[in-house]
Amino acid sequence: MTGRNVRGLKLALIAGAALAAAGSAAAQDLTARFDWFDYRGSSPANAQPLGADQYRNPIMSGFYPDPSMIRAGDDYLLVTSTFSYFPGLPVFRSSDMVNWTQVGNAIDRPGQLDFGRLGLSRAVFAPTISFKDGTYYILNTCVDCGGNYVISAKDPAGPWSDPIWLKTIGGIDPSFFHDADGRTYIVNNEEPPEPARYEGHRAIWGQEIDLKTMTPFGPRKVLVNGGVDISTKPIWIEGPHIFKRGDWYYLSCAEGGTAEGHSQVILRSKSPLGPFEPWSGNPILTQRDLPRDRAHPITSAGHAQLVEAQDGSWWASFLAVQPYEGDFYNTGRETFLLPVTWTEDGWPVILKNGEAIPRVHPRPKLPAGPARPVPTSGDFAVRDEFDGSSLPPYWMMMRQPKAQWWKLGGGALTLTARPDALGSQANPSYFGRRQQHLNAAASTRVVFTPHRDGDRAGMAALQSDDFFYFLGLAQEGGKTVVKVERRAGPKDPIHGVTVASAPVPRGQPIELKIEAKGDKYDFAYALKPGQWTSLVQGADGKILSTKTAGGFVGATFGPYAYSGQTPTPAPQTRSQ
Repeated sequence: MTGRNVRGLKLALIAGAALAAAGSAAAQDLTARFDWFDYRGSSPANAQPLGADQYRNPIMSGFYPDPSMIRAGDDYLLVTSTFSYFPGLPVFRSSDMVNWTQVGNAIDRPGQLDFGRLGLSRAVFAPTISFKDGTYYILNTCVDCGGNYVISAKDPAGPWSDPIWLKTIGGIDPSFFHDADGRTYIVNNEEPPEPARYEGHRAIWGQEIDLKTMTPFGPRKVLVNGGVDISTKPIWIEGPHIFKRGDWYYLSCAEGGTAEGHSQVILRSKSPLGPFEPWSGNPILTQRDLPRDRAHPITSAGHAQLVEAQDGSWWASFLAVQPYEGDFYNTGRETFLLPVTWTEDGWPVILKNGEAIPRVHPRPKLPAGPARPVPTSGDFAVRDEFDGSSLPPYWMMMRQPKAQWWKLGGGALTLTARPDALGSQANPSYFGRRQQHLNAAASTRVVFTPHRDGDRAGMAALQSDDFFYFLGLAQEGGKTVVKVERRAGPKDPIHGVTVASAPVPRGQPIELKIEAKGDKYDFAYALKPGQWTSLVQGADGKILSTKTAGGFVGATFGPYAYSGQTPTPAPQTRSQ
């Protein structure tokens, strides 16, 4: 999981005086040691058997939204959003579009971007990856932290360059189209060319760009105003991608917002800058018209990107969600894959209207790729022993670090407890890995001796700064307890409220487990390996859903440590 071609979170990532450790000596001396971290998950929807020539949707379970997939030679590359998590923009490689290996993160140095105290669902939105003449490009928007930018690399595993800011391109969701004649165009979502007619009225713009100077030039044109039929007041036309097939340039866009009304639409032109004609059969992908009471629903499908395989077949990656009730889901927006068919008159279709996204589907007719070092689909278990020189690249923290508060050594991950809390909109001593299944269990063993009342260390199940659970050791009245805390909104105390607690021996290793069962979460501890004592059962898991907490991220599990000094105050203005 941490081989040469996998760029994990290296200890040398934040070296130098500018990133010297912060806080008092007492805070630095307070540490929590985590010996291992175990994740295992399953979903009832995965019960359908998988044949040797089949794959299972989603191809990337859990919080992997806004996928951008391309082919470069015989390789497929895919990158997704991460918002204010760091490192950001995970990059995956595959030879068959089914078996994916994370080779790195495109934003893996604190100096590339600065998320400051942005809400966890701000910062880096939908990225797009492209390839031209031996160079990979990622276009992206850092929302509330700089605007649109481009980074590049010779190897998708990195290193990726520092951002070049595209000061004349506003809005979000920029994407490159590299034409066969050597010219490159940039398309993006932005304000319409007229005063907005209604809430959600946006436009897709296009312009040629010089890749050497990253300077757009020539006429800037509106390619889509509002959507495929502005008379119906379509909302949130976004996520544009141009591709070419035969003599036609196709413009594929998301429409309807990323909730249950999400869809994908298609237009085409004989020129990369239009005028574009929408297909009369739009949308080419949606799940919004299906009955809500169907078994194991997949909803909110859209933000697709189409790619041609070596054998001439076409495929689409896209996001969708798996709610356990209504529009409640904790796993975030996930990455799915489906083939594209073509009508007789040359229009692509991902899925006919009224058809449900299949859970199991025949694989692309490509040589099967090597086994993944870490599963991304189906039911699986992953155990981190923390015995490498770097953390696997799927571990993330909240915003960029200003100090190095973690270390690996002796087969353990050690976190320095600092006065930055989970609810402080800062960079707490917390590493998260995604909840990737409806039913999931995360467990760890921690050794922690608190110094003062308020000190705490253990693990969290977290959706944002305002919505999380904490399970772990703390000091209260000079005594050590194991406790569960819940924060269910910004009006709750910064650490949340205590749900349950029990006294435990001081300085003794303790195992902790958080188990998700749909919308219910259980919390348990063990003073001897495997001898679990329940602390809380059936806690409300809906506070970890996007429906309740808002934003665009999914829930994460992970180790956490906090020093009971005066916590960093939360800013007065909060945003997702």
